[in-house]
Amino acid sequence: MSVSCGVECVVILGFSRWVWKRCTYVGSDDSATWPPATPDEFEPVPRVCRLILAVYEPDLRHPKFPPSGGYRLNPDWLVKRVTYEQTLGHAPPYIIYVDHDHREIVLAIRGLNLVKESDYQLLLDNRLGMQMFDGGYVHHGLWKSAIWLLNEESETLKRLWVENGSNYDMLFAGHSLGSGVASLLAVIVANHGDNLGGVPRSKVRCYAVAPARCMSLNLAVKYADVIHSIILQDDFLPRTATPLEDIFKSIFCLPCLLFAVCLRDTFVPEGRKLRDPRRLYAPGRMYHIVERKFCRCGRFPPEVRTAIPVDGRFEHIVLSCNATSDHGIIWIEREAEKALQRMRESSAKTVTTAPSIQKIERLRTIEKEHKDALERAVSLNIPHAVTSLDEENPDSNPQEEKSQPSREEKSADVVLDDKARPHDARTNWDEVVKKVMKRDKSGKLSLKRETNDPT
Repeated sequence: MSVSCGVECVVILGFSRWVWKRCTYVGSDDSATWPPATPDEFEPVPRVCRLILAVYEPDLRHPKFPPSGGYRLNPDWLVKRVTYEQTLGHAPPYIIYVDHDHREIVLAIRGLNLVKESDYQLLLDNRLGMQMFDGGYVHHGLWKSAIWLLNEESETLKRLWVENGSNYDMLFAGHSLGSGVASLLAVIVANHGDNLGGVPRSKVRCYAVAPARCMSLNLAVKYADVIHSIILQDDFLPRTATPLEDIFKSIFCLPCLLFAVCLRDTFVPEGRKLRDPRRLYAPGRMYHIVERKFCRCGRFPPEVRTAIPVDGRFEHIVLSCNATSDHGIIWIEREAEKALQRMRESSAKTVTTAPSIQKIERLRTIEKEHKDALERAVSLNIPHAVTSLDEENPDSNPQEEKSQPSREEKSADVVLDDKARPHDARTNWDEVVKKVMKRDKSGKLSLKRETNDPT
């Protein structure tokens, strides 16, 4: 009798401890050790949020629901607006905008529409380990949507890139559902910029606002120099490791889903999660906007923390009444603008070295953080992780490299190919992506196979 009472006491104490830790865990705990972001690197975020909001407006000259201060866009620079009727369910609505002030070509994609069946079809078009790319896994439905977008708009993007002197940044932005499509767009273009007129990887950027989990951990860290994820405090979508398709299957039983996820996260070891190559994560470098504190009411002046986390990458669901409101693009734009203004005021009061030196030092720090994150991923035995982008092809043969044509020969071949190719030919991005090399379980490189088998 005494033994059973002792066991019951241990179980009750253990469960009480778990409930206490779960209920006292707040969103700011995820980024408590991260360094603060600088105004220069965070400056595009409010502007990108306004561009995404502009997708919802049918007429930018007469906006119906402008954010505070307006969109601050030039309607004459809007190149293209695409609606649901034109995408035919293959992708969410989007706009193409050329920002001559900031020298950017922007493709902005809106978020999930709760009344559109096609958006749910994109989310549900996936299974664990269904789609491989570049040695990792990606969300199949969002991947297909990204390829469809490139098939439709690659010629437009290429024309704008060439017309503007081939030196503008190619910027992809999206919110929620659109963030996953934009992230995978950036990944493809970063690998195949030559098909868009020679866009280098350094000119490709993506801002994923309230990011969806769309790629495996090795890809999320690998493309941290290209993709920037913006998360507001307790936003539920980047946190739950539950696949997107399961979230929306269980949307009418959200408390049951939260309880099941909390239990699973408690009993599944961290190492097992990291070693599963099919597990999807929010992509790239993280910018966490923190504006609330534990046991404190109301919102505080927001601060922005940034890092490239590997382990502990927003793995905990926060039991907060703000988990859904923090997902809204309107709130994110508002708090991002406040945070930027606050950072500018703080930097203006601080007497430091010359701004040019600060920028150079910050760029070096960002590069070092990315390299450290890659090394951390390798040390944790994350499948297919590499220590640097130059080590992705371990099976390369020096003799084969010698036999490769020189740069002059390659350029001559390109000129001949351009002359022989019809001027109205369009790039088939389905064929381009099929040529991407992937790593199999043995670590060797092989051509991507058209199969749903994760092995």
